[in-house]
Amino acid sequence: MAAGPLRAATPILTLLLLTIRVTSLDYQTLSPQSHSLPHPNKLTLTDSLTTTFTTTIDETLDDTISLDLHHLDTLTVTENSTPDTLFKTRLSRDKNHVKNLLSRASRAVTGSSRAVAKHPRAARNNTSGDFSSSVISGLAQGSGEYFTRIGIGSPARYSYMVLDTGSDVVWLQCKPCRKCYTQSDPIFDPSKSSSFKGVACNTPLCNKLDSPGCNNRKKCMYQVSYGDGSFTVGEFSTETFTFRKTKINNVAFGCGHDNEGLFVGAAGLLGLGRGKLSFPNQAGRQFGSKFSYCLVDRSMSAKPSSLVFGNGAVSRVARFTPLLKNPKLDTFYYVGLTGVSVGGQKVAGITSSLFQLDNAGNGGVIIDSGTSVTRLTRPAYVALRNAFLAGASHLKRGPNFSLFDACFDLSGQTEVKVPTVVMHFTGADVSLPASNYLIPVDSTGAFCFAFAGTTSGLSIIGNIQQQGFRVVYDLAGSRVGFAPKGCA
Repeated sequence: MAAGPLRAATPILTLLLLTIRVTSLDYQTLSPQSHSLPHPNKLTLTDSLTTTFTTTIDETLDDTISLDLHHLDTLTVTENSTPDTLFKTRLSRDKNHVKNLLSRASRAVTGSSRAVAKHPRAARNNTSGDFSSSVISGLAQGSGEYFTRIGIGSPARYSYMVLDTGSDVVWLQCKPCRKCYTQSDPIFDPSKSSSFKGVACNTPLCNKLDSPGCNNRKKCMYQVSYGDGSFTVGEFSTETFTFRKTKINNVAFGCGHDNEGLFVGAAGLLGLGRGKLSFPNQAGRQFGSKFSYCLVDRSMSAKPSSLVFGNGAVSRVARFTPLLKNPKLDTFYYVGLTGVSVGGQKVAGITSSLFQLDNAGNGGVIIDSGTSVTRLTRPAYVALRNAFLAGASHLKRGPNFSLFDACFDLSGQTEVKVPTVVMHFTGADVSLPASNYLIPVDSTGAFCFAFAGTTSGLSIIGNIQQQGFRVVYDLAGSRVGFAPKGCA
C-alpha cells in the first residue's frame, strides 16, 4: 500500500529536481567586490617591451607572432585621473567612435563615401585636385581602445600604434610635421630609415586608396578624415614594420605630415579591417590572413591582453560563424546574429530579421575592437533589456548612468545571482561571463547592463562583451571565431 503514495511522489520529486537543475543553468554568480573600475596605471616604455603574457596559442609555429596589447587609459592617465573619471572618458570616446562607424556605414550606403571635403591645406601643399581616403577609424578623439608597440623603419624605432578592426589604412605621424599632435614616442623620421620608400602617383598601390591624390613631386597622397573634423594627411609610402623580432617588408602606410584633431598619445593606427589596404590583407601571404586577440578584463588584472598573427592565432576550441559581405563596404567584419537568450530562454522579441544586412548595404551586425559597449538596433535592445530586468528583479535597481538605462545598486553585496546571457550567431552560441554584461560604472557599487540601443540599423558587438574570449579573424576562411577563456 505504501508503494502508491511513493509512486505519486516520484513525479513531484523529479519535477523539483529538474527545476533546481534548470535554475542553476539559467543563472550565474557575479562577485561585485572583485569587479571594480580599473585604477590609473601609467605604462612606461620599459613595461611595454618587457611584459609577457601566457597564452594557449602555439607560438612555436614559424608563421606566428604574438604581441602584448594595452588599453588606451595607460597612455592618457594623468595625476588627476581617478577610476571614475577614466570610465566617463572611456564612455565619451566610445560615443564618438560609434558615431564615426555609423557615419562611415551611412556614407557607404548612400554612395557619398568619396565626398570628403577638400583638405584645408591642399592649396599650400600644391596638390592637384581633391583627394581622400574615406576610412573612418577609432582613433578619432582617442577612441581607439587598445594599442601595441611596433617597430617602424630600418633600424626599427618603436612606437605605440592603436589597433582598429573598424578601419583599413595604416598611418603614423611623420617628420617634417606641419602640425602634429602630442604622442608618447618621438615622431618617426623617414630620412633616418633605409627602408622607407615613397609611392608614385597612378601606380596600382596608390590607386588602392579610395580617392588618391598627387603632390608636386609626383608622390601619392592619402587623407583619412573623421566625422568630427579631425584628419591626417601626408604621403602614401612603404616601410618595414617589426613585430617583436619578425620583420614585415613593404607595408603600405600613410606618412602623416599634418594630423589635426583630438588624437591622443599613440603615434598612429594599425588598420585591422577587411579592406585591401588593411594590415592583415597586406601581410596575408606571410601570416595566412589570420589574426586573433584576447582582451583581459582591466578591472581584474594588470596582465596585458594579447594579439597574435598567423596560423597559431586560430584556437582549436573556437566556435566559428561565417563572415558576411556588405556589397557597399569591405572594411567591417559583418556576422549573422540570429538571437539572444536570457536566463536560458530565447528573447521572443529578438529575431534575425532585426539584424538583416540587405543588398543595399543597410543594417547588419559587426564585430569591432574599438567599440566598448555593444549597440543593438533599438527594438532588439529594448526586448533584451526588458528580459534581463525581469530575470534580475531580485536585484536592487539603481539610477540610470550615461547611456545605460538598466542599472543596479550592488553596494555591500559579496555575491549576486544574475541571469545568463547567450548571443546566438550563425553556427556559434557565445555564452557571456557575468562580468561581460554587468559592469561597474562608479566606485560606490553601481553596476549597469552593458548594452545600449541605437536608432541606426547597424548593430555593433563591442569589446566589453569580447573580454576573455580569443576572437579569431580568419580572413582566408571568411569566418570569425570565439574561444572562451582564451587569455589563460
